[in-house]
Amino acid sequence: MAIHENLLGGPPPTHLPDDPEPRELLASGTAPADVAAKYPVSSLAWAQLADDAFEGGRVVESYAYARTGYHRGLDALRRSGWKGHGPVPWEHEPNRGFLRALHALARAAQAIGEQEEYERCSAFLRDSSPLAADTLG
Repeated sequence: MAIHENLLGGPPPTHLPDDPEPRELLASGTAPADVAAKYPVSSLAWAQLADDAFEGGRVVESYAYARTGYHRGLDALRRSGWKGHGPVPWEHEPNRGFLRALHALARAAQAIGEQEEYERCSAFLRDSSPLAADTLG
């Protein structure tokens, strides 16, 4: 038996492919809007835009950015073999853009009174990665 074998019989963790360019541009201080324009499939860029808008009190804008990042992330997950459920580990850095966008979507949904969406996204985040849910708050 392999050490990392899933004994519960659930799907294996999904690990998105690494795309370091958007992450490096954001880390170097490039504006998130410029990164999103250059790499529109990057959930990380959209998640950063959502965080910045939320911190600036622009909740509806944050919601729109988060929703874009969330859907870009779902597309990437599906391309990586994800079947709609199963672990998306926070520990795998390329997954963090999707997980951050999902968190941002939950947060913005709650702020605009979309309680059902907030609950669904919060549960999805916790089911995908308990560590992400704890880390992101």
